[in-house]
Amino acid sequence: MRIGQLARRSGVSVRALRYYEEQRLLESARTPGGQRDYPDEALERVQLIQDLFAAGLSSRTVVELLPCVSTGVATPAMLDQLIVERDRIAARIEDLTRAKTKLGRVIENVTAANVAQD
Repeated sequence: MRIGQLARRSGVSVRALRYYEEQRLLESARTPGGQRDYPDEALERVQLIQDLFAAGLSSRTVVELLPCVSTGVATPAMLDQLIVERDRIAARIEDLTRAKTKLGRVIENVTAANVAQD
């Protein structure tokens, strides 16, 4: 799959895909003409990278953790890091859930007050 096709299918810019390669997050082969050629699995990998970035992981952390995604094997240090990141994400979800609940209450109160004024 060419870089433009991967960009369209993943919703990620060509520039971002090049950055992923520079950071060793993504690999491509080269055609005889020098164009990047990605395997079909690259789409799933790009989506995982995007999810990890959205969860707040740095590119350095993602580079360190991606090998265990590919191989299914993790060193004790990698496993510890995976657990730390999972727990950090879980705590962030709890914070966001609390904020969502509070905003829901504000919306209910404002809606009730607006109805009472009508």
